[in-house]
Amino acid sequence: MLRPPLPRFGPVLPCHPCPALPPLIDPDGLTLPWTGDAQPYGLVDLDRAPRTDAPLHLPPFPLLGIGDPTHPLASRLDALIELPVSLGAITQQIEAQPDAARVLVQLLRLIDGLDPAQALVAESLAYGLLQGSVGHARWLAAHAPAPVQSPGIIQVDRDGDRLAILIDRSDAHNAIDRDLRDGLRAAFDIAALDPDITHVSLRGAGRSFCTGADLSEFGTTRDPATAHDIRMQTLPAHALLRCADRLSVHVQGGCVGSGLEMAAFAGHITASADAWFHLPELAMGIIPGAGGCVSLSRRIGRQRAALMILSGKRINARTALGWGLVDTIMDD
Repeated sequence: MLRPPLPRFGPVLPCHPCPALPPLIDPDGLTLPWTGDAQPYGLVDLDRAPRTDAPLHLPPFPLLGIGDPTHPLASRLDALIELPVSLGAITQQIEAQPDAARVLVQLLRLIDGLDPAQALVAESLAYGLLQGSVGHARWLAAHAPAPVQSPGIIQVDRDGDRLAILIDRSDAHNAIDRDLRDGLRAAFDIAALDPDITHVSLRGAGRSFCTGADLSEFGTTRDPATAHDIRMQTLPAHALLRCADRLSVHVQGGCVGSGLEMAAFAGHITASADAWFHLPELAMGIIPGAGGCVSLSRRIGRQRAALMILSGKRINARTALGWGLVDTIMDD
């Protein structure tokens, strides 16, 4: 089925007073740079805020909107609360990892409208900052190293002007380890450098498209500067940018983390009805670092990208279709 025309924002959840929440922020107080106390997030009630086009200086933390999505201020906030994400779910995630949440929204503001190649550099620098953070160190200490699973391969098949790329590590739900990452970079380099290739497809073998980076490799490179250098040299997203308009992706089952980050660059995405999408990085004290802050914000907008990342909420194929994350739902 083709994506139906839908309004920019879905149904907005009602706001109920909660004493645990910080006080609502008056937008009139944001006409100058923030000078108040640091806090994990702020709330703006768009049902009560005056309808004004005055300049808005966003504070150095997530500014969430509740209420009327047609308010003139709505598009300037970091995220609007809408189904299937609840206010409680997103604030709980932010409070658990406030530093990562602050870095995320400041990054998304910075790269909005920035050249994608430059935006990837900014994302990597922000990711490296959080690799050295207390929040990420706490997550690493609380999680025993994941067991190493069987290796996989990247299958690349050329048929005339068409290049087919398959992630084949189905026993591990196509989790991407270092070898698969390097294989994907090489495959996308071929597509980017050969002008005779007019169509590139990316698929995942088995029941899942890709469940993201292999957890057994988290924490293996702890120096942020070294890790940034590695990302600049090997991240598939740098090559993906140069062939994204020729790339089609089909998603079945789980599409998680770096798998979703890469898929979102594609010019066309189809999904099975059982597909689901998830960005779990904030709970780990980091942000998407495989290009997702760039690809997601350009495909579904800065605010819904922030909503997905800040909440860690899984969304199904139907929601993904409505948001524009996928273009078509189809039978496998």
